[in-house]
Amino acid sequence: MLASALSGRALKVAAVEAGEPAWTDGKTVFVDADIDPARQLEAVTVQACLLWAGSLDPGLVRKLNRRRGLAARYLAVEGHRALAVNAELLPPAVSSLVDQHVAARTDSPAASLMLAGTREFGAESPHAFGVIRPRKLLAESRNSDSPGGDKTHQPRQQSAPLAELDDDDADAGMDMFSSPVGGSGALGRLVAKMLEVTRRLGGNGPPGADAPTHKTRSGVRGGGSVVSSAGVGSLDDDTAAGGAGGTTYHEWDVHRRSYRQNWCTVLEVAPKADGEPPVRPVDYGLRRPLARLGVGLDRYHRQAQGDDVDLDAAIEARIELLAGSAPDEAVYLDSLRRRRDLSVLILLDVSGSTAEPGTVGQTVHEQQRAAAAALATALHDLGDRLALYGFHSQGRSAVHVAPVKRFSDALDARAMSRLYNLKPGAYSRLGAAIRHGSDVLERSGGTPRRLLVVISDGLAYDHGYERLYGAADARRALVEARRRGTGCLCLTVGAATDVDELRRVFGSAAHATIPRLDQLNREIGPMFRSALRSADLRRRVA
Repeated sequence: MLASALSGRALKVAAVEAGEPAWTDGKTVFVDADIDPARQLEAVTVQACLLWAGSLDPGLVRKLNRRRGLAARYLAVEGHRALAVNAELLPPAVSSLVDQHVAARTDSPAASLMLAGTREFGAESPHAFGVIRPRKLLAESRNSDSPGGDKTHQPRQQSAPLAELDDDDADAGMDMFSSPVGGSGALGRLVAKMLEVTRRLGGNGPPGADAPTHKTRSGVRGGGSVVSSAGVGSLDDDTAAGGAGGTTYHEWDVHRRSYRQNWCTVLEVAPKADGEPPVRPVDYGLRRPLARLGVGLDRYHRQAQGDDVDLDAAIEARIELLAGSAPDEAVYLDSLRRRRDLSVLILLDVSGSTAEPGTVGQTVHEQQRAAAAALATALHDLGDRLALYGFHSQGRSAVHVAPVKRFSDALDARAMSRLYNLKPGAYSRLGAAIRHGSDVLERSGGTPRRLLVVISDGLAYDHGYERLYGAADARRALVEARRRGTGCLCLTVGAATDVDELRRVFGSAAHATIPRLDQLNREIGPMFRSALRSADLRRRVA
């Protein structure tokens, strides 16, 4: 758990032969099991911090391959920088490893590599730093880039990112007849829009632009049978609730290993609220497992027992005794967990892929919408601050977020009508939606404890946002939110998305796949506790 928290990814810890130094391949930290626990803690912390700080990114590691001396000197410099970057999260016993003088000499892995190349620093580093094994890291990196192994379809590399499809100036200085159907030419965009063909995510192009038309034989959506729709459902694109310019967010580019600054624009678009909701939300027994969560300590007067004396109650009891009456014995102050101090923002994925058949005869969207309604009702009844947003996207400049219920709104029939009027359509730029939801939660939540609940089938896909790229960006967005003290919980309800695919998208954040809605009450308590515990730990460390 410590390794995953510090590295921002799902990370395992395994034993190596006695006497072998610690190292990592990016997925597992290998540590000598025979050394004492304090040394093991140091070794795991160093390797996890190296991964978080980008010290072991493939581009850098390639320069260290077959150059043991350079790798050792690089580790002697970069190890201190990586620990210093994560200083506020380090266990106290590990903080003494950091040489602040060395850490101050560099501000990035590239700068550390340049310093190592000057031979100014020796190859000696603390034993806890372990070693760097470039070949192991590069081999695991290649495996990660091809989730299905060598047989997995490898998308053709574009000379220009597909994200440029939705730029207004994309065809400036470009041959309008280049790549007419699937490429980035102006004619290609026009033809694609006219034809509105629907394609599968794993096929020969991006998802098309009409309603889903493909179904699996079993009626359950599989990982390769997912379709997206560009229809915008019931969101009124002409009514932007968040201002005409929207809000811009960075996006993580896993290929360049850096952020694209101010890359995505999120627009809050008012959903329709026509008529009454068709059904009354079913609670699925969620209130009981959620009742003990998000409860803070508060001081209560006139208690029968406690840790201090309530002076007013004690004086009144003494007066009653002198007057010959039976005094009240509840004369203490006590700290009890009765105050709700939790704010929750639910993000509901309404992209086109959720219109596929689910596991129990309903579509994925219908089941996830019912889960969102049940969660919202239970949390609202318990007294938590609650917001509920739907989202889908149509390129990086049009990530539409629909405020079904803001923190300041009532959870009434009108809010439920807005929820049930959401129709699945378009794509899912999941990272931008998570960043916006986290930002709204931090600004408007108003409580010390915050929880972001993402209800999605886990398929992050959009123009220029292919599955590997999208999964890495969504995973990074969740890490960013958790590092700022917001708990993150990801739920996939009624979808048959592959477990490995979900793990790539949600990373080390708490997440669960729930085949049927009646199973939600069994999972929701432990998942909420896990997400809140992780957030509480971040806040205490900060």
